[in-house]
Amino acid sequence: MSGQAFAFLLAGGVGTRLCLLSEKRAKPAVPFGGKYRIIDFTLSNCVNSGIFDVGILTQYRPTSLNQHIGSGRAWDLDRSRGGVRLLAPYRGSQENDWYRGTADAVYQNMVHIRNRRAEDLLILSGDHIYKMDYNPMLEFHRDRRAAVTIAATVVPVEDTNQYGILELDSRGRVLSFIEKPKEARSQLASMGVYVFRRDVLWQALEEDAAVESSNHDFGRDVIPRLLAKGADVYGFPFPQYWQDVGTIDAFYAANLDLLSDRPTIDFSDADWVIHTAILDLPAVRLGQDAAVERSLVANGARVEGRVVRSVIFPGVVVEKNAEVVDSILMNDTRVLPGGRVERAILDKQVWVGQGARVEGGIGGRPNTVCAEHLHGGLVLVGKGATLPEGVRVGPNARVDPDVVPEDFDGDVGPGEVVWNPRATGAAQSHGHPPAGARPARISSGREP
Repeated sequence: MSGQAFAFLLAGGVGTRLCLLSEKRAKPAVPFGGKYRIIDFTLSNCVNSGIFDVGILTQYRPTSLNQHIGSGRAWDLDRSRGGVRLLAPYRGSQENDWYRGTADAVYQNMVHIRNRRAEDLLILSGDHIYKMDYNPMLEFHRDRRAAVTIAATVVPVEDTNQYGILELDSRGRVLSFIEKPKEARSQLASMGVYVFRRDVLWQALEEDAAVESSNHDFGRDVIPRLLAKGADVYGFPFPQYWQDVGTIDAFYAANLDLLSDRPTIDFSDADWVIHTAILDLPAVRLGQDAAVERSLVANGARVEGRVVRSVIFPGVVVEKNAEVVDSILMNDTRVLPGGRVERAILDKQVWVGQGARVEGGIGGRPNTVCAEHLHGGLVLVGKGATLPEGVRVGPNARVDPDVVPEDFDGDVGPGEVVWNPRATGAAQSHGHPPAGARPARISSGREP
């Protein structure tokens, strides 16, 4: 049954709420859980569900995502029939241009299913962490002869304004669907996982494309329009773990959830393997005085100091007398002797100088450049940053990619920013001064 389904996997969004982590890569390509990328979970759901015909819709900064997926071999998707295809937009055609929304991205690529037999199409998001067999949802959809079926999960009351909220009748038919309501009458939220009947999807997307005022979005436009026409739209409750990692705090929490006594994702489950691009790495190396407590440490890492409740990626080195607590350290990051990292996310290839202290907290003064993203007390350090010896970095601070010790003007207080004056392009849209400006910190009420 599953072989008759085709999956479109949406992976082209900008993901601005992840701040530095998604400034130079697509959100689905952000590293997660020690050796994975976020997209690995949805792709693995497909292949574990027997769905081997997948189109990945890319757009924003796709290079690292394209390199990660490659031929699809790691997911058994390097096939002459079916397999995985990376579908990017291109300009210069009346039929194809930059994607204007999730629905438009699929509309521009419907040509790829013309010669396929699939009667049911899965629309999936590439930026969620969960394990889901799609076959029960497909069976539910077909049993009810639904036009559309929406996977739904229960979210906390205080988070209902962040999702599309559904109300269902006793058979699961959707009575109402409201995108990000100010006041919700239900806690059942859309997971961004849809099953469409092929003919329904084609007609709905053609109608949406003709509406100039549309956002061309499934949640805002396509689903409400179908409901208004009386289409048979159903909700499929999913009671297991699902996490949208679209914010810094959610991303951090989802990583640390892996360290609980009952981990949210069981990586040792041989019946549901989370596949990723294979890395040929040596085993973890622990020094004579190393101490590792309740942490996930990937192969290729070396620990000489102390690591507590943290996620450590390949190539990370924690040297003697260095300490990492409640933190996420991505590939090839190094903490020199005497360094301490607490409640922080360090992207790839960060160098924490000897005796430097990167210490987040709880809450406190929000970041002065991206307060909407960085306000929970975490410290965020961008890819390739080098922190000078002995520097102190406080809660909600942001250290931009590729900064060098000369870019620091002393310690970095709560909510302050160290920018890279040599940065150009997209990074400047996040509040940076133009290239060539004097290196300094941005602090509240003070010009750089």
